[in-house]
Amino acid sequence: MINRKIAPEIKDATAFDITLKPYEKVTLDNGIPVYIIKSDEQDTLQLELVFPGGSWYETENLVASATNFLMKNGSSIHSALEINENIDYYGAYLNRNSHHEYATYTLHCLTKHFETLVPVLQEVIQDPSFPEEELAIFRQNMKQRLAVNLQKCDFVANRHIDKYLFGEFHPYGRVSSMDAYDALQAPILQAFYKQHYTYNNCKIFVAGNLPANLVQLLNNAFGQEKWNGDASIVRADMPVLAAEEKKFRIFNDENGVQGAVRVARPFPNRYHPDFPKMLVLNTIFGGYFGSRLMSNIREEKGYTYGIHSQLYNFRQTSAINIQTEAGRDVCEATIEEIYKELRTLQQEIVPEEELHLVRNFMIGSILGDLDGAFEVIQRWKNLILNGLDENYFYNNIKVIKTITAEELQELAKEYFTPEDFYELVVI
Repeated sequence: MINRKIAPEIKDATAFDITLKPYEKVTLDNGIPVYIIKSDEQDTLQLELVFPGGSWYETENLVASATNFLMKNGSSIHSALEINENIDYYGAYLNRNSHHEYATYTLHCLTKHFETLVPVLQEVIQDPSFPEEELAIFRQNMKQRLAVNLQKCDFVANRHIDKYLFGEFHPYGRVSSMDAYDALQAPILQAFYKQHYTYNNCKIFVAGNLPANLVQLLNNAFGQEKWNGDASIVRADMPVLAAEEKKFRIFNDENGVQGAVRVARPFPNRYHPDFPKMLVLNTIFGGYFGSRLMSNIREEKGYTYGIHSQLYNFRQTSAINIQTEAGRDVCEATIEEIYKELRTLQQEIVPEEELHLVRNFMIGSILGDLDGAFEVIQRWKNLILNGLDENYFYNNIKVIKTITAEELQELAKEYFTPEDFYELVVI
């Protein structure tokens, strides 16, 4: 019997031996790979179809995101309303997303309804009709949303900082516009769909409490035909044309009481050996609530409700981006404090106590991110789509546990020089 008077032993997160649960892989009759994580924890499942249909591959602005969105809005036999009502009736959720490199369709449902919903998903993926009336509604809604968002300083800042970092014609730097929405035409979307949403460009990731006949159901729906043909997609590298100027001030809302601050610089992508090390340094700097930026600029100075820095996970290249919203009268002071923290990390060794705390925070976050089949399959998806394996995952764990304060200081000297950063204030 447990003695409740004795407190359990406190164990650091770094003491845990983290294991990434392996996936099971099957191949459908037409060659589509299916990656599977099984779990009996709850009677639900998640099925995600991934295609190389992001903005990287479009030749006209917004075509990738519009295609992805409108595939669900009508087929040759059902309207958008009928498709959505069918999904809602079973308490399911069909989500779509278009990112820079990939586009996805994700079904969440009860396991017992999966067999009924697979034909609906098949119809959405293989038979979208792109009705003109749905495209007109999409244009109108997105233009209205854009008009509203352009009044917000943080939205404007996010658009501009990416243009400065990558160039306005680069997929990572392109932004939406009224003219681009007006230029969208159904035949263009249909052509993009036919080129990128093909059987030989599809990968399927599924997790949860899976029906016994899962593979048969997937094979019947997606594995019998070479739907949309054999499309060969070449992913050409595109030059990054960063802005030559480094400081920008934009006046967007004369009645606003706060401004949006962005301080950012380019950084190598996840394949570079410094990337996992920078994840640790970035966490110390501004990657969690106890970070130096939060302690200084929020807790001590009171300039903002929150400030954080992030490392972009884009495939071709990356960036370090510090972002916050602060009072108009303290935006410039906020930037000076950001630079002060950058220089401090260059000049001073991170105390062992702080590094120990960050190690535990990062390992604890990873443990939380692996809590369940849905989370595990997402981790595997990110590795597989980027041509990586479990060794990359375990190497990141090793870096978190073993990186020294001296290594972090050298990294800061290499990448945290204030003059290398772009700075933007939108007020």
